Amino acid sequence: MSGPTLVIELAKPLSPAALREFRALMVGLSSHFDEKRPGFFDVNVPAERLGVEDRREKDWRKPFPLPLLGNTIADAELTALVGFNPQREDWRRPFLVYLMGPGVGDESTFEAEHADEPEVEAILGFRPTHAVNVSACCNREIDHVTTALLTAAVMDVIGGVAKAELLDGQASVVAGLPGVSGIADDDWMALGTAEFLRAWVGRPAFRLVK
Repeated sequence: MSGPTLVIELAKPLSPAALREFRALMVGLSSHFDEKRPGFFDVNVPAERLGVEDRREKDWRKPFPLPLLGNTIADAELTALVGFNPQREDWRRPFLVYLMGPGVGDESTFEAEHADEPEVEAILGFRPTHAVNVSACCNREIDHVTTALLTAAVMDVIGGVAKAELLDGQASVVAGLPGVSGIADDDWMALGTAEFLRAWVGRPAFRLVK
Protein backbone atom coordinates (compact mmCIF):
# COMPACT_ATOMS: atom_id res chain seq x y z
CA MET A 1 0.00 0.00 0.00
CA SER A 2 1.42 3.37 -0.96
CA GLY A 3 1.29 6.30 1.44
CA PRO A 4 1.74 10.07 1.45
CA THR A 5 4.42 11.96 -0.46
CA LEU A 6 6.02 15.33 0.19
CA VAL A 7 8.22 17.20 -2.25
CA ILE A 8 11.27 19.35 -1.51
CA GLU A 9 11.73 21.97 -4.23
CA LEU A 10 15.32 22.97 -4.97
CA ALA A 11 16.52 26.17 -6.60
CA LYS A 12 19.74 24.59 -7.87
CA PRO A 13 21.32 21.15 -8.27
CA LEU A 14 22.80 19.55 -5.18
CA SER A 15 26.54 19.91 -4.94
CA PRO A 16 28.63 16.74 -4.45
CA ALA A 17 29.16 17.77 -0.83
CA ALA A 18 25.43 18.26 -0.23
CA LEU A 19 24.69 14.91 -1.86
CA ARG A 20 27.20 13.24 0.48
CA GLU A 21 25.55 14.87 3.50
CA PHE A 22 22.12 13.77 2.21
CA ARG A 23 23.36 10.20 1.89
CA ALA A 24 25.00 10.26 5.32
CA LEU A 25 21.73 11.44 6.88
CA MET A 26 19.77 8.61 5.28
CA VAL A 27 22.35 6.01 6.35
CA GLY A 28 22.27 7.34 9.90
CA LEU A 29 18.47 7.34 10.17
CA SER A 30 17.85 4.00 8.53
CA SER A 31 17.67 0.47 9.88
CA HIS A 32 17.61 -0.75 6.27
CA PHE A 33 19.42 1.16 3.51
CA ASP A 34 19.62 0.45 -0.19
CA GLU A 35 20.96 3.03 -2.65
CA LYS A 36 19.39 2.45 -6.06
CA ARG A 37 21.46 5.24 -7.64
CA PRO A 38 23.17 8.34 -6.26
CA GLY A 39 20.43 10.24 -4.44
CA PHE A 40 17.80 7.44 -4.61
CA PHE A 41 17.34 5.63 -1.32
CA ASP A 42 15.10 2.69 -0.41
CA VAL A 43 15.05 2.78 3.39
CA ASN A 44 13.33 1.73 6.58
CA VAL A 45 13.38 4.49 9.18
CA PRO A 46 12.49 3.75 12.81
CA ALA A 47 10.01 6.39 13.96
CA GLU A 48 11.93 6.86 17.20
CA ARG A 49 14.95 8.17 15.25
CA LEU A 50 12.78 11.02 14.00
CA GLY A 51 11.78 11.96 17.53
CA VAL A 52 8.42 10.18 17.62
CA GLU A 53 7.71 9.01 21.15
CA ASP A 54 6.32 5.50 21.51
CA ARG A 55 3.20 6.03 23.64
CA ARG A 56 1.68 2.63 23.06
CA GLU A 57 0.48 0.81 26.16
CA LYS A 58 2.81 -1.70 27.77
CA ASP A 59 0.27 -4.44 27.03
CA TRP A 60 0.84 -4.01 23.32
CA ARG A 61 -0.93 -7.18 22.17
CA LYS A 62 -3.35 -6.26 19.39
CA PRO A 63 -6.77 -7.87 18.85
CA PHE A 64 -6.50 -10.66 16.31
CA PRO A 65 -9.54 -10.69 13.99
CA LEU A 66 -9.85 -14.43 13.34
CA PRO A 67 -11.46 -16.99 15.68
CA LEU A 68 -8.55 -19.41 15.76
CA LEU A 69 -10.13 -22.17 17.78
CA GLY A 70 -13.62 -22.30 16.31
CA ASN A 71 -15.78 -24.82 18.18
CA THR A 72 -12.92 -27.08 19.20
CA ILE A 73 -12.12 -27.78 22.82
CA ALA A 74 -8.76 -26.44 24.00
CA ASP A 75 -6.88 -26.15 27.24
CA ALA A 76 -6.89 -22.92 29.26
CA GLU A 77 -3.45 -21.76 28.12
CA LEU A 78 -4.36 -21.97 24.44
CA THR A 79 -7.74 -20.35 25.00
CA ALA A 80 -6.02 -17.39 26.68
CA LEU A 81 -4.15 -16.65 23.45
CA VAL A 82 -7.26 -16.26 21.32
CA GLY A 83 -8.00 -12.65 20.41
CA PHE A 84 -4.42 -11.40 20.43
CA ASN A 85 -1.81 -11.00 17.73
CA PRO A 86 1.59 -11.72 19.30
CA GLN A 87 3.42 -9.52 16.78
CA ARG A 88 4.25 -5.98 17.85
CA GLU A 89 3.49 -3.25 15.34
CA ASP A 90 6.67 -2.45 13.42
CA TRP A 91 7.75 1.19 13.75
CA ARG A 92 10.46 0.78 11.10
CA ARG A 93 8.64 2.67 8.37
CA PRO A 94 9.50 2.05 4.69
CA PHE A 95 10.25 4.98 2.38
CA LEU A 96 11.54 5.81 -1.05
CA VAL A 97 13.50 9.07 -0.84
CA TYR A 98 14.91 10.25 -4.12
CA LEU A 99 16.48 13.20 -5.84
CA MET A 100 15.11 13.84 -9.34
CA GLY A 101 15.72 16.21 -12.20
CA PRO A 102 18.10 16.85 -15.08
CA GLY A 103 21.31 14.89 -14.86
CA VAL A 104 20.41 12.87 -11.76
CA GLY A 105 17.47 10.64 -12.74
CA ASP A 106 13.68 10.42 -12.94
CA GLU A 107 13.69 13.42 -15.26
CA SER A 108 10.30 12.58 -16.81
CA THR A 109 8.72 12.37 -13.34
CA PHE A 110 10.25 15.71 -12.40
CA GLU A 111 9.02 17.36 -15.59
CA ALA A 112 5.51 15.95 -15.20
CA GLU A 113 5.23 17.06 -11.58
CA HIS A 114 6.49 20.57 -12.33
CA ALA A 115 4.65 21.40 -15.51
CA ASP A 116 2.65 24.63 -15.51
CA GLU A 117 3.05 25.81 -11.90
CA PRO A 118 3.33 29.62 -12.21
CA GLU A 119 1.60 30.26 -8.89
CA VAL A 120 3.91 27.89 -7.04
CA GLU A 121 6.96 29.43 -8.70
CA ALA A 122 5.77 32.91 -7.74
CA ILE A 123 5.56 31.90 -4.07
CA LEU A 124 8.90 30.12 -4.20
CA GLY A 125 10.62 32.98 -5.94
CA PHE A 126 12.39 30.54 -8.26
CA ARG A 127 11.72 27.83 -10.80
CA PRO A 128 12.80 24.48 -9.35
CA THR A 129 15.72 22.86 -11.12
CA HIS A 130 15.51 19.65 -9.08
CA ALA A 131 13.41 18.14 -6.30
CA VAL A 132 13.44 15.41 -3.69
CA ASN A 133 10.41 13.20 -3.21
CA VAL A 134 9.85 11.66 0.22
CA SER A 135 7.33 8.87 -0.37
CA ALA A 136 6.00 6.58 2.35
CA CYS A 137 5.31 3.00 1.30
CA CYS A 138 2.52 2.53 3.86
CA ASN A 139 -0.49 4.61 4.86
CA ARG A 140 -0.94 4.30 8.62
CA GLU A 141 -1.17 7.35 10.86
CA ILE A 142 2.47 6.90 11.85
CA ASP A 143 3.47 7.04 8.18
CA HIS A 144 1.96 10.50 7.79
CA VAL A 145 3.83 11.77 10.85
CA THR A 146 7.15 10.22 9.88
CA THR A 147 6.86 11.46 6.28
CA ALA A 148 6.64 15.05 7.51
CA LEU A 149 9.44 14.64 10.04
CA LEU A 150 11.74 12.81 7.62
CA THR A 151 11.16 15.53 5.01
CA ALA A 152 12.03 18.18 7.59
CA ALA A 153 15.21 16.31 8.52
CA VAL A 154 16.28 16.14 4.87
CA MET A 155 15.59 19.86 4.46
CA ASP A 156 17.82 20.60 7.46
CA VAL A 157 20.67 19.11 5.41
CA ILE A 158 19.98 20.11 1.79
CA GLY A 159 17.68 23.14 2.16
CA GLY A 160 14.79 23.69 -0.23
CA VAL A 161 11.10 24.39 0.23
CA ALA A 162 8.50 21.75 1.11
CA LYS A 163 5.47 21.39 -1.13
CA ALA A 164 2.46 19.60 0.35
CA GLU A 165 -0.93 18.88 -1.13
CA LEU A 166 -3.81 19.75 1.20
CA LEU A 167 -7.06 18.07 2.07
CA ASP A 168 -10.31 19.98 1.97
CA GLY A 169 -10.41 22.52 4.81
CA GLN A 170 -6.73 22.25 5.74
CA ALA A 171 -5.67 25.57 4.17
CA SER A 172 -7.15 27.62 6.99
CA VAL A 173 -5.31 25.46 9.54
CA VAL A 174 -1.86 25.59 7.97
CA ALA A 175 -1.98 29.22 6.81
CA GLY A 176 -1.17 30.53 10.27
CA LEU A 177 1.59 28.08 11.09
CA PRO A 178 5.20 29.27 11.42
CA GLY A 179 7.33 28.77 8.33
CA VAL A 180 4.50 28.82 5.79
CA SER A 181 5.63 30.48 2.58
CA GLY A 182 2.21 30.54 0.96
CA ILE A 183 -0.92 28.69 -0.11
CA ALA A 184 -1.45 27.93 -3.81
CA ASP A 185 -3.68 26.07 -6.24
CA ASP A 186 -6.98 27.32 -4.82
CA ASP A 187 -6.10 26.20 -1.29
CA TRP A 188 -4.97 22.72 -2.35
CA MET A 189 -1.23 23.30 -1.95
CA ALA A 190 1.00 24.63 0.84
CA LEU A 191 4.67 25.60 0.68
CA GLY A 192 6.98 26.14 3.60
CA THR A 193 10.06 25.39 5.63
CA ALA A 194 11.08 22.48 7.82
CA GLU A 195 9.71 24.49 10.75
CA PHE A 196 6.32 24.51 9.03
CA LEU A 197 6.26 20.72 8.71
CA ARG A 198 7.20 20.19 12.35
CA ALA A 199 4.56 22.68 13.50
CA TRP A 200 1.91 21.04 11.33
CA VAL A 201 2.63 17.57 12.74
CA GLY A 202 1.77 18.93 16.17
CA ARG A 203 -1.69 20.08 15.13
CA PRO A 204 -4.77 17.97 15.97
CA ALA A 205 -6.01 15.74 13.15
CA PHE A 206 -2.79 16.20 11.17
CA ARG A 207 -2.82 14.18 7.96
CA LEU A 208 -1.14 14.39 4.58
CA VAL A 209 -2.64 13.60 1.19
CA LYS A 210 -2.05 9.99 0.16
